[in-house]
Amino acid sequence: MTTPAEHAITAQDVSFSYRPGHNVLDSLSLAVAAGQFLSLLGPNGSGKSTLLRCLLGELRVASGKVMLDGRDVQKYSPRELARLVAYVPQFPRSAFAFTAREIVMLGRFAHMGQLGLAGPKDLAIVQSAMAMTQTQEFADRTLEELSGGEAQRVMIARALAQQPQVLLLDEPTSHLDMKAQRMIYAMMARLAHDWPMAIICVSHDINMAARFADELLLMRKGRMVARGKPADVISHDVLAQTYDTEVQLVSVPDGPPLVMPK
Repeated sequence: MTTPAEHAITAQDVSFSYRPGHNVLDSLSLAVAAGQFLSLLGPNGSGKSTLLRCLLGELRVASGKVMLDGRDVQKYSPRELARLVAYVPQFPRSAFAFTAREIVMLGRFAHMGQLGLAGPKDLAIVQSAMAMTQTQEFADRTLEELSGGEAQRVMIARALAQQPQVLLLDEPTSHLDMKAQRMIYAMMARLAHDWPMAIICVSHDINMAARFADELLLMRKGRMVARGKPADVISHDVLAQTYDTEVQLVSVPDGPPLVMPK
């Protein structure tokens, strides 16, 4: 396990384009340490989800380098990568009618032997992951039988069963109610600090991200506009530059100001 002082994952001057001459990411750099929760914010088309896919090694960068635990992400085999980094997609789904417990057990695949049989250790880790995400009560139900928030917690439990150093999430609370959103953000903060792991989460909810993330990274057109603690980057100038719109900030007694459209 990476110590909190080390960078679990870094991107160094990363550029990427789906077609020549149209960069989606443009010389973007970041470093996230174990024990740190970073939220990526920015308008649609700013490159947030593409950046996650580059960090995951799913997309090969045009220039620059992505380093995971001090090694180029492209140098890992899929099995090695699955032992270090886990990914939670925006929309939880399963091609088969697996139960929640079976889906979480899939997170143990990279750790199992050639026969793919779960042992006592795998079963204990799955049970622990479901306890952390409060998903034991619907362990025998399929995703189709669960609410959006419940299904997303199952996918997070599957990611935790991988025992990763890095957890990447792409808008994990989109289309969820306020209670479910708060539960998942609080869970991410707790996992980052108590595990500890490096967590990078794409979000469109500035206020929820500002309340729970350690740092925010604001992106526009594939470049970083600002990065820092929420109280330092939530400002009229930074938000106007990022979103090309006027906002109003409402002071609250126990955290960074709330952001509202003007």
